[in-house]
Amino acid sequence: MVRDFPNTQRAAAPEPIRVMVVDDNAGFRESLVSLLDTDEMIVVGEAESGSQALGMVERANPDVVLMDVRMPEMNGIETTRRLKQRYPDIEIVALTGLEDQTAVREMLVAGASGYVLKDSDGDEILHAVVLAAAGGGVISPGVTPTVIEELTEALERERRRSRELEISQKALIERSARRQELVSRIGHELRTPVTVIFGIAQTLAGDGSLDERAELMDRLVARSSALAKLIERFEGALEAGLTEWADVTQVAREVAVDEPRIQVEAPAGPTMATMNRTAAARIISELVENALAFSKGRVLIQISSNGHGPEVRIQDSGSGVAPGTAERIFEPMEQGEELNTRVHQGAGLGLTIARMSARAMDGDVLLEQTGPEGSTFLWRVSNSG
Repeated sequence: MVRDFPNTQRAAAPEPIRVMVVDDNAGFRESLVSLLDTDEMIVVGEAESGSQALGMVERANPDVVLMDVRMPEMNGIETTRRLKQRYPDIEIVALTGLEDQTAVREMLVAGASGYVLKDSDGDEILHAVVLAAAGGGVISPGVTPTVIEELTEALERERRRSRELEISQKALIERSARRQELVSRIGHELRTPVTVIFGIAQTLAGDGSLDERAELMDRLVARSSALAKLIERFEGALEAGLTEWADVTQVAREVAVDEPRIQVEAPAGPTMATMNRTAAARIISELVENALAFSKGRVLIQISSNGHGPEVRIQDSGSGVAPGTAERIFEPMEQGEELNTRVHQGAGLGLTIARMSARAMDGDVLLEQTGPEGSTFLWRVSNSG
C-alpha cells in the first residue's frame, strides 16, 4: 500500500518537519509513520520504491526523506543522487538493516546528510531527522568508526590534492611572469642589432665608392646572419616552460659531439630531470660557447647530482672573470663593446639567455668559481617540474 499525502499543514507553531518515508517493506514503513507522528514532524508521503519517490516528491514537498538503501528496481543510492540533483534543498537520511560501510560511503557521496540503522533506537531516528532538517547530519554509532576514518582519509587526500594544485598554480603564475619578462627583454635587446642593420642600410642608400658599398654590404650580411641566429636562440629560451622527462647527460653529449675541445664527464647511467630538451641544449650550448670563446684549452662538461636534482658544470681554462663582474656578466650586452669593434664577436647575450632559460624551468645559472686558471659556470637543474 502506497500513500501520497497532500500538502497539508498543521496549525501548530513552529511548522512541523515534513518527512517522506521511502522503504520497500510495508511493515517497517508503517512503524516509521507511527514513530514520526509527533508534534515536531508530519509524514507527507510514503513510497515503496525509488521511482515512486521521485514521482511524488514534488507534490509531497518534504523537508527530509527517510531513504531505504536496499530497494528493488532503483536502490536508495541512485534515488538519493537523482533527488539531490533535482531538489538540492531536500535533506536525506539513509536507512538500512546492514552495517555496510561501502553503502554508507556511497550514500553520503550521493548526498545523504545522515545514516542510521533500521534497528536503531526510535529516538536516534527522530534525532537524525531533526538534525537533517536543521542542516546537520548524524551517522549511527554502529557504523561511525570506520566511516569517519574513511572520510577523514578522503578529506586528507583532498586537502593534499588542493595543496598540490595550489602550489602548481603558483608555479604556473611565476613561470608565466618569468616568460613575460623574457619576452619583454627580448624585444628590448633585439632593437640594438636591428638599429645597426638599419644604419648600415641607410648608409648603403647614400653615396659612396664601390669599395665602401661592398664593405657595407658584407657587414650587413654578417649582422643579418647574426640577428637570425640570435632570434633562433631566443625561440629556444621561450620554449623553456614546456617540460618533459629527459636525460641531461644525453643532451650534453649531443651538444659536445661536434667539438673536439669539449669533454663530458657524467655518471654511467642516465641523469634524468623534468626539463625542456631544446632549452636544456640551448643552456649548455650558450655556456660552452662562452667557455670556448674565452679559453684556448679544453672545456669540461661535468654532470653530477646533489640529491635535489642534477647539476651541470662547464669548466674552461681561460684567464677568469674580472673581479666585481660576477653578476654583471649575466646582464645583456655586458661586454660593453660596440658591435662593429668588439674583440669577442657576438651580441653579448649568451649568459643572459642561459640564465633566463634555466630560471624559466625553475633552475638557475651562476658563476661558481673563477680565477687565473679558468672559470666554472654551474647550471642547477630543477627536478620539481
